[in-house]
Formats: sequence, C-alpha cells, structure tokens
Amino acid sequence: MRRPPPSPAARRLAAIEAPVAPLLRRSARLTTAAALLWPVQAAALAWAVSGWVEGGAPLSDTLICALAFLAAAAVRAGLDHRAGALAFDAADRTLETERARLVEAESLRGDDAAPAPSPTPETAVAKSGAATPPAASGGALAGPAETPPGARESDPEPAAGQGASSASAAAMAAQKLPMLVPYLARYRPAALRAVAGPLAILVVAFPVSWAAGLILLIAGPLIPLFMALIGVAAAKASRRQLAEITDLNALLMERLAALPDIRLLDARARLARDFAARSDGLRTRTMAVLRVAFLSSTVLELFAALGIAMAAVYVGFSLLGTLNFGAWGAPLTLAEGLFLLLLAPEFFQPLRDFAAAWHDRASALAVAEDLLQAEAAEPPRILGRGAPAAPLAGPATIVLSGLVARGRPLPDAEIAPGDTLALTGPSGAGKSTLLAALAGLIAPERGRIEVAGRALSDQTADAWRARLAWIPQTPHFPDAPLREILDPRGTGDLAAALAAAEAEGIVAALPQGLEARLSESGAGVSGGEARRLMVARAFASRADVLLADEPTADLDSRTAEAVIRGLRRLAGQGVTVIVATHDPALVAAMGRELRLVPASLPAEAPA
Repeated sequence: MRRPPPSPAARRLAAIEAPVAPLLRRSARLTTAAALLWPVQAAALAWAVSGWVEGGAPLSDTLICALAFLAAAAVRAGLDHRAGALAFDAADRTLETERARLVEAESLRGDDAAPAPSPTPETAVAKSGAATPPAASGGALAGPAETPPGARESDPEPAAGQGASSASAAAMAAQKLPMLVPYLARYRPAALRAVAGPLAILVVAFPVSWAAGLILLIAGPLIPLFMALIGVAAAKASRRQLAEITDLNALLMERLAALPDIRLLDARARLARDFAARSDGLRTRTMAVLRVAFLSSTVLELFAALGIAMAAVYVGFSLLGTLNFGAWGAPLTLAEGLFLLLLAPEFFQPLRDFAAAWHDRASALAVAEDLLQAEAAEPPRILGRGAPAAPLAGPATIVLSGLVARGRPLPDAEIAPGDTLALTGPSGAGKSTLLAALAGLIAPERGRIEVAGRALSDQTADAWRARLAWIPQTPHFPDAPLREILDPRGTGDLAAALAAAEAEGIVAALPQGLEARLSESGAGVSGGEARRLMVARAFASRADVLLADEPTADLDSRTAEAVIRGLRRLAGQGVTVIVATHDPALVAAMGRELRLVPASLPAEAPA
C-alpha cells in the first residue's frame, strides 16, 4: 500500500528541522548506541547473580562482571549526555532561527496601517522596544513609531488589525515556538531508538528463548499502534489549545490599546468578565490536552506491564520446570532467565519514550500549521529588506505617475531636490498612504515611483530610505539614551541640530540631558517638544528628503511655529520637505501644495 503524502504541516515541520537534521541524526545514533549497551550490562548482571545462587563461581568472575557492568554504565551515561546536548543544541538553534524569521517578517510587514518608519535596525527598535547600537542604523528615518497617528483618521480599521497581528506574533514567539523544543530534543531521538532498541533486544533474546522473543514481538507493536490512534485526538486538542492561546493574546492587546476608553466608559467589570471567559476557555483546552496525555500514558503502561508480566510468567514457570518449551530444546538456565527478565523492561523503554514524545509531535504539528496559516495570511512586505545600505546615488528627485496604492488613485507629481510640498486634503484622501509609498513602506498596486532617476523597487528601496528622514505625529522612543536616538549613527553635530530645531532648552531641562532615557511615549517631554526633538534628529541625520506626518497637529500656535521654523531651516539647507497636514500655516510655509481628494472626486493639480 502506498503511503499517503505528508500533510502541509508535516512538510513545514520537516523544513523547520532540516537545517539541524545532521545534529539530530548524531544525537539519535548516540542515544541508540547507549541503549544497545544494556544487553551487555544485563548479561554481566545475570552471570554474576547466577554464580552467587548456584555457588562455585570464583570472586574474580564476579569482579569481572562488576567491572563490565560499571564500564558499560559509564559509557552509556556519557553517550546519553552527549546525545542530549546535541539534541538540545539543535532545538535551541531551531528556536532562535524561527524566532528571528518571525521577528524579521513582523518588522518588514507592509500592513494596511499608516506608514511606520523604515524597518532598518534603528526603526525596528521602535517596534521591539529594544536598544540598537548607533552603528547599526541603515537609514535616516527619524522618529521611530509603530503607527503614525495620522492613520487614526484615514485608516482606523487596519491599525486595529495591527494589534491583533502583534498579539499573534507575540504568542507565536513566546508560547508556541518553544513547543518545538521537546519535539526536536525528545521525539526525533526517540523515534530512531524505538526502532533500533527493540530490534537489538529481539536479536539477543531469540537465541536464548524463542518463546520469550515471541512474547516481546507480539506485545511491542501494540504500543505504537494505539499511540497512533490516540495521536489523532492529541493533535486536535493541541490545535484547539494553540488557537485559544492566540485568542487570549489578541484580546489582551486589544484591551490594552483601548484602556483609556475602557476607563472612561467604566467598563472594567465587562473587561474582567471577558478575560475570565477567555481564561476559562484556555483552562478547558489545556485540560483536554492533559486528558489525552493521561489516556495515552495509561494505554502505554498497560501494554508494557502486560508484556513484561507475560515474559516474567514464562521465565518463572520455565525455571520451575512447569514449561518445557521455548528454549531451543534445552531447559532454561537461571542465568538465561535473569538475562531475559532484565531485557524485557528495556525492550519496552524505547517504545515508552517514543509514546511519551508522541504528544510533542502533535504539538509541533499544530505549531507548524499555525506557521503555515500565518505565512499564507501574511500581508505584503515592504519594498526592500529593511537592511543597512549605502545611500542611493543621484539627485533626490521624485516622480509619481499613474499611482494607485491601497486602492486609492494618487495624483501625478514631480518633486525636485530642495522642494517643499504640503500634502493636503480631507481625512481618507490618501496623504499617509502617499507618504508610505514614497518611503517604500507599501508597494503600489499600479503606477510608478521614480526616485533619484531610478524606479523605487526592492532593489533600490533600502538605499533610498538611507536618504530619508521621518517625523511622525506621535514619536515613540526606544529604550536608549536620547543621544543615540537623535544621532543613531554617531556622525551628526547634535549641538547644531538642537539649535536649528530650537530644542536646546528641552534637552537642558532633562535631568540627564542627552543621556536621559524617555519612556516609549516620550514621558518627560510634551508632544510639541517631542516633535522638535525629531526635527533635531532630522538635522543630525543629514537626510536629503524629509517626510513628516501632521507635524503641527494638536499643538498650540507658539509650539507649531517653532516646528515650522525648524522645517523651514531644513529646507534652507537644501532638504526636500514633504508634509501631510491640515494646518493652513504649515501649508503657507511650504512652496507647493498637492491636494489629495477621495477617489470619487477629481484631483486638483499641484499649486
């Protein structure tokens, strides 16, 4: 009968373990070799005990048996230790690789939220909240932020989806991927040992007694047979448990994002009930997994106990002379009987280990299935790799033609180096979408973006972003000294940059100055001060093009004027400044206006 083809989850699991397959094979061979030493120990022990019982055995024979037993035990322990080290090393490598792949995919996610900063190492910091060395910066995008608040007006629904995706990614990295470790460290070695170990026991048992060998041969295969049947239920229970973990994480992320609204609406009781219901669901799913595990353990122990008991009954009655068959025509001796009794538990031990690890495989398959679903539903990636790159050569020209992004037609435009352009229009017209497209953070469905004389594509996006600076409406700060945030490359003149942005007083007021660490939301500075710090960061980056999303929104007139002056000073240095804004004062400060309108209305030509 032809074997059915492996399932997609099984193929994905095989792909996960392929890079460490050599290590797993070495581990399996070592642990199998260790198991094969038990017949040597059993023979030494049976010979010694037989000599004591029957009498007449010299002390030297007993010492030889003891030394052989201890030597085999020492070698076996060493082989087991080395095999375990290799298996866990392979598991740790796999976990590290899969987590790195997951984090990379998440950082390069081109979702439908408004543009996040370029996922070069410095801006990936904003998503993960970890510090990054200044030298790691690959782009000049200033002001890392997960989702610029401009998206709240035009794209509220995708922004919410981003939280759910982050919850799924967090659950996968922290709770699901670690389930691969027991599979790689226990199941793979146990699978080989379950084949080689019992076969080796049968090879040495049959020459002693064909009846004892037959008992083991009949009882042994019943264990994996029933484990396969129970494994179907185990796989279903594991999938349900993983789904419940994902739902609980998504609920947590969603409620944390809505915490101010929950407090305003006094919905804390409803929040507690929601979490109680989800927690009870997870408890139910977990208990279902445990029920299957206990059921399989009961079946395993039942058949192992029956097999050992049948072998013991045969050996006992043979030694008493009641049974006179099964020993190849000669009575079974005490040494042979003890040898068979010592072999019987070891015959079932690899099968026990394999059955116990069967649930690890079910969990690993469930994780692989979740990975497949996540990869199939993965939104389009940003252009490029988000890696450090040398700046794209050529004048910083920008040409837009026939552009359609996120389903929105966008107007054609030509932007020369040093131009200042205000993107205006009602909410939902596509201002944030156009900024994201200019940064290569989304791939347009149609049309062409030409930067520095070349098409913006996967091949040029990283190099183009190395020439950009970004100012979000609400800056997010990584856990790093302010000096590293403002000048991640360590090559700018911070004093001049702070002076140009009128931000020296902000830094001077901080207790630790440039060594201060702000919270993620910039606690310690106001919203306007945070944006001026981002203007200073744009100065320090020496970018050729600045993209700013609502840089003066919600600011008082005095603070907004300071931000506008900073932007004009940047433009005075030859920087191309492109802002999305509703602020008439900022529009007036720009040299040109490009008004975006919803798709149902005709677009206006740039002023």
